[in-house]
Amino acid sequence: MPQTRAQGIRVVGRFENHITVAVVIPTFNEAENIGTIVQKLIELEIEDLGILFVDDSSPDGTGEIADGLADEHPGRILVAHRGGKLGLGTAYIAGFKIALDAGVARIVQMDCDLSHPPAEVPRMIELLQCADVVVGTRYSDGGAVDPNWKKSRVLLSKWANYGIRAILGLKIHDATGGFKGFNRNALEAIDLDRLTITGFGFQAEVAHRTQRSGLTVVEHPFTFVERTAGKSKMSLQIAIEAFWRLTLLRFKAN
Repeated sequence: MPQTRAQGIRVVGRFENHITVAVVIPTFNEAENIGTIVQKLIELEIEDLGILFVDDSSPDGTGEIADGLADEHPGRILVAHRGGKLGLGTAYIAGFKIALDAGVARIVQMDCDLSHPPAEVPRMIELLQCADVVVGTRYSDGGAVDPNWKKSRVLLSKWANYGIRAILGLKIHDATGGFKGFNRNALEAIDLDRLTITGFGFQAEVAHRTQRSGLTVVEHPFTFVERTAGKSKMSLQIAIEAFWRLTLLRFKAN
């Protein structure tokens, strides 16, 4: 099992040279889901697709399970181990940098909990042939959220999305979603080292940087489903903190 270290991160596994697309998936306590998402992505039979997990020392053993999956699928899975829970934004940034260093041309980001359907990944990749960025959206025609969501959660999600779009002046319909695809030139254009928000607001900050960089963005409607196992990390407190950080970002940008 090849291992390397980059900026304090231990990386297990490697990508074969034919891997040109990487799916970056941050994990924290996703032991119940990680095997399923690997199975579903492998079943897509996209020969040039690799999977990169960024695990923040999950106490439930997610990282160790990921290492085992890297052994089962040599050349297709990387696992980046970090020393602790350092925030979703920094996990994505670390994953993006590792994928770019591996030479991939396109990167898809998604959650491990299966709320972002793996079956939509081929279409995301296809759309990257004519756009710099693809945004999976729940809130435009053709998109939807799980019908079993509690009304309070639906309202929180829509309120947060509407408010963040207004604060940052975003044109996309889904400012808070984490299902996105990028060509490598897009990630280079937004300058990953300038991103500052590590939590829930990270997705909106990326959208803001994407829009300000003049990149071509297309939206891909999909149905967001409830996680199949584990516990959601979202809360009202997290949303309020994101509003505050993003408001400061807007003032700074102006």
